[in-house]
Amino acid sequence: MSAALECDIVVLGAGGAGLTAALHAADASPALSIVVVVKGLFGRAGCTRMVQGGYNAVLTPPDSLEAHLLDTLNGGGWINDQELVWRLVTEAPGRVLELESRYGCLFDRNDAGRIHQKPFAGQSHDRTVHKGDLTGIEIMNRLSEQARARPSIRALEECRAVELLHDDDGRAAGALLLDIRTGEFVAVRARATLLAMGGGPTMYRVIACSADKAADGIALAYRAGLPLRDMEMIQFHPTGLVIPGSLMTGALLEEGLRGAGGQLRNGLGERFMARYDPARLERSTRDLVSRASFTEVTEGRGTPNGGVWIDVSHLGADVVERNFRGMVRRCRDFGRDLARGPVEVGPTAHFMMGGVVVDPDCRTATEGLFAAGEDTGGVHGANRLGGNGVAESTVFGGLAGDVMAAHVAGRALPRVSEAALQAAAVRVAMPRGRGDAAEVYAIQRELREVMWERAGLVRDAEGLAIAATAVERLAERLRGAGVPGHGALNTAWQDWLDLDSQLTAARLIIASALARRESRGAHWRRDFPAPVATPPVSVRVQRRDGAPVVWAEPVAMTRARPSAGAPRPVAVEIGD
Repeated sequence: MSAALECDIVVLGAGGAGLTAALHAADASPALSIVVVVKGLFGRAGCTRMVQGGYNAVLTPPDSLEAHLLDTLNGGGWINDQELVWRLVTEAPGRVLELESRYGCLFDRNDAGRIHQKPFAGQSHDRTVHKGDLTGIEIMNRLSEQARARPSIRALEECRAVELLHDDDGRAAGALLLDIRTGEFVAVRARATLLAMGGGPTMYRVIACSADKAADGIALAYRAGLPLRDMEMIQFHPTGLVIPGSLMTGALLEEGLRGAGGQLRNGLGERFMARYDPARLERSTRDLVSRASFTEVTEGRGTPNGGVWIDVSHLGADVVERNFRGMVRRCRDFGRDLARGPVEVGPTAHFMMGGVVVDPDCRTATEGLFAAGEDTGGVHGANRLGGNGVAESTVFGGLAGDVMAAHVAGRALPRVSEAALQAAAVRVAMPRGRGDAAEVYAIQRELREVMWERAGLVRDAEGLAIAATAVERLAERLRGAGVPGHGALNTAWQDWLDLDSQLTAARLIIASALARRESRGAHWRRDFPAPVATPPVSVRVQRRDGAPVVWAEPVAMTRARPSAGAPRPVAVEIGD
C-alpha cells in the first residue's frame, strides 16, 4: 500500500451533506481529526453546487411542519420513511437559520426584510428559500469557506473511495482511496465513516446531474453488503434543455420557472398539462410533468427536436431577467432568449430517490458506518419535491456530524487486514495496461442507451428484462476491457471505474423495477399502470452470495396515512 492515514472521522464526499457533517463534527468536538475526501476539487465538485431553485423549510404561518410532511408524503407516493421525513421537516428551519447566521449564506429577502420563499411544484405553500436561481453556489461557497477555516478538517482533493474497509468483526474501519493525480492508493483508517458521495443517475443518455457522478456510493454500499431501498425510483426532471449535438442537453431550467407561472406547450402550441393534472397544471410534481411531456412527444406532438416548449415570456422580460438571471444566461449561451420567447426542453435524468437504508440518525446496518444525502433512500419515497434535496443533504449531513462526533468518543482506531487492502487494490488496478479504452467507451454508450430506452420514464417487464440481460452482458465485457497502463491522471482508468459503479447501480435499478409491479411516482409500468392500493411497500435489495436479492417490506405509517383525496398517479396511455 502506497500510503496510510489515520483519523477520527472520514467523510466520503464534499457536497452539502459531507461538508455540513464535517462542520458539525468539528464544532461538536474541535479536537477530532476529520478527513474529507472529494473526487474533484474541494467546493467545486458534485451536485449541491448545481442546485438552482432552493431549499424547502417552514418559516412562517400559514405554512406548517405538518403541511410540509404531507406534501412530501403525497409527492413520494406514500412509500417514504415517515420518521426520516419528519426529521427533515422539523430540522430544516433551524438549518436554514444556521446557514445564514453561522456559515454566512445570504438568501434573498422580501420587502419586509424576511427570508423570501417562492412557490415550487407539488407544494401547498410558498416555502422554497433561495439565492436567486443559483442557491447551490451560495451554499457551497460558504460551507467550503467554513470548512477551510477549521484546522481539524483536512481535504483530500481528486481522490476517490474505491472500497469501504472493515475490521475483523465487520465494523466500519474507513476506506481505501485512489489518488487520481498520482495513481497511488491511500488507506484511511477511521473510527467513523460517512458515505456522502451523492448518487447521480449518469447511466442514462440524458442527464442533469454533475458528470463526475457515477453512483459510486451506491456501488460501495452494495459491495459491502448493505441493504438498499427503492432503487427503482429515478427522478426525471421535466425541464432539461434540448440543445441538439451538445453535451449540455439535459442541463436544467429550474423548477421556479413553473412555480412563477411558466407554461408548457407542445409542438402544436397547446398547453398540454390540462390533460394530465387540470388542477395543478405545470405546478404538478416532477414525475407527472415528465411523463406528460414524454407522452406528448411519443404521440407525435413534440417540438422539432423531440421536446416541448417552456414559456415564461408572458411574465415580462424584466421580471424574468431579474428573478432568473442564471437561467437567462444559460439559455443565451446557446442562442435562446428565455425572457422573450419559448425554449425547448425535455425530461432529463436528475436524482436517485433510492439508496442505503438508514435510521433517523444516519446509521446504517454496519456499526461505525453512516450515510447522508443522495446515497440514502427513504426521505423522498417515489418522487422528490423540488427544494427537498439540498434540505435533505444539509439536515442529515448535520445530524450525521453530531452523531459521529459522539460515536467516536473513547473508541479505539479499528484494525484492517493488509490482505483485504491488497485484494481491493488488485481489483481496482485490474484493467490497467490491457488496452486503449475504446471498448470502455463503447460499453458506456450502450449502457446509457439501454437504460434510457428500457428502464427510463416508462417501463414494462419485457423492456426491463432486455435491460437486465444487456447490463449483465456489458458488465462481463467491462471485466475484460482495458485501459492504458499509467496510473497518474489516467482518465480512461477513472472512466472504467465510473462505468463499473454505473453498471452496479443499473443492475439494482432494473431488479427493483421488475419487482415493483405497479406504477407509483417516478416508477411507471405501462403493464401495471395503477398503484397497488394498500399497503404501500418499500422494495429492498441486498447483495447475498454475489448477487442481488430483492424483497418488499410494508411501509410503516408512523406519522400519517393517505386520505381518500390524496393525489394518485394518473393513468395515461403511452404510445409505442
